[in-house]
Amino acid sequence: MLRVAVVGSGPSGVYTAQNLVQGDPEVLVDVLDRLPCPYGLVRYGVAPDHEKIKSLQHSLRTVLEHERVRFLGGVRVGADGVPVARLRELYHAVVYCVGAASDRHLGIPGEELPGSWSATDFVSWYSAHPDASTGGFVRDVRAAVVVGVGNVAVDVTRMLARGAAELSPTDMPQKALSALSASGVTEIHMVGRRGPSQARFTTKELRELGGLPDTEVVVDEAELASDPAYGDPSGLPAAQRRNVEVLRGWAAAPARGARRRIRLRFFLRPVALLAVEGRVAAVRLERTAPDGRGGVTATGQYEDVEAQLVLRSVGYRGVPLEGLPFDAESGTVPHVAGRVVRAGQVAPGEYVAGWIKRGPTGVIGTNRPCAKETAASLLDDAPVLARRRLAGDPLDSLRAMGAEPVGWAGWLAIERAEAALGASLGRGVVKLPDWAALRAAAGPGGRSRAASASGDPSRPADRTS
Repeated sequence: MLRVAVVGSGPSGVYTAQNLVQGDPEVLVDVLDRLPCPYGLVRYGVAPDHEKIKSLQHSLRTVLEHERVRFLGGVRVGADGVPVARLRELYHAVVYCVGAASDRHLGIPGEELPGSWSATDFVSWYSAHPDASTGGFVRDVRAAVVVGVGNVAVDVTRMLARGAAELSPTDMPQKALSALSASGVTEIHMVGRRGPSQARFTTKELRELGGLPDTEVVVDEAELASDPAYGDPSGLPAAQRRNVEVLRGWAAAPARGARRRIRLRFFLRPVALLAVEGRVAAVRLERTAPDGRGGVTATGQYEDVEAQLVLRSVGYRGVPLEGLPFDAESGTVPHVAGRVVRAGQVAPGEYVAGWIKRGPTGVIGTNRPCAKETAASLLDDAPVLARRRLAGDPLDSLRAMGAEPVGWAGWLAIERAEAALGASLGRGVVKLPDWAALRAAAGPGGRSRAASASGDPSRPADRTS
């Protein structure tokens, strides 16, 4: 049997495990995650009101319940956890699917002021990520600026504009729900440094902004018209053309006098965050103009926009994992078809998939072909990798190093606890908000029975180990 560790239980990790067990009946896969909960960004990154996308958890669950796949949550790899070199000793092969955990910065004065956050921080808070800040995002906030014009920027803008009636049916943690429901935010600027034809949001996400109750979307026709492609969008790719058409419709619509306004701004870049009494009070924006080569140039014209909250959504970046090679320029692990490259040579038994392999690009579905390529490389190498004798079930060694894996039984216990919490609040499932609550819900049984050498009791009786 070939034993493989997949580090990361998000889509790229689960798709990798799926390809491995489907491609070879002699493969056993342990899916490791530092969190006690599976599904990665599907659980902690997809907006809570996007139930259709979040339902992808059902298909990921099917893979993690496969008789030759074992979920081991609560296992850290790298610094303060299982060393990469030691993990390589425990398995014939290791696939790292660790995503891109860092956000990009604007690099402008005032960026570190209170009230200035990354969109990642905000998403983690309303998604109940156990590492998230305790909150305070919308306290005493009347106006917000979201920097960026991608889908994450649209998500956080939409969450700021949603009311209690729309948020209560979601799995949002109670404290975030209460804070957002009581929010006094009435003005939200979403700002892009380039034009509407170059925005990265999808049309479906964009249109959702126009359907929010008691909220109107305001677009400045003059800003749209600065885009050379705006006058005649027929030459644009279909997605960009549809975006321009939606924006054109909003620009032509009369004001409705709604309680909240979302202003979509283009050809503006933040150059400084301005403070009053030690916290963000405004964003200084500089007007840009097309440079004729697909970029923009500064014009020296400025405006200040009131904001007690600034959320930057300008991209993600991979971070080094101690023990793995890392290309600082691209924010990825060097590889050839998913095979990790060390000092110019392919490292036997080490692989990558997902954002740490290709960079933070694409949608969830992009992980499928990415994972398939990596799994194919690993299975091609399997005859050689399987020759190495292992000491036994890696779980025993993980425990000996101090890890307390949360297995499938522990995760099912967390699910039950979240359902019970929601019922007690008169809501549906409500996520547990922090490490203490998750560990308590998993319980000692969920850890001790994580997956013993004779199999996880929550698995089918013939589960191989």
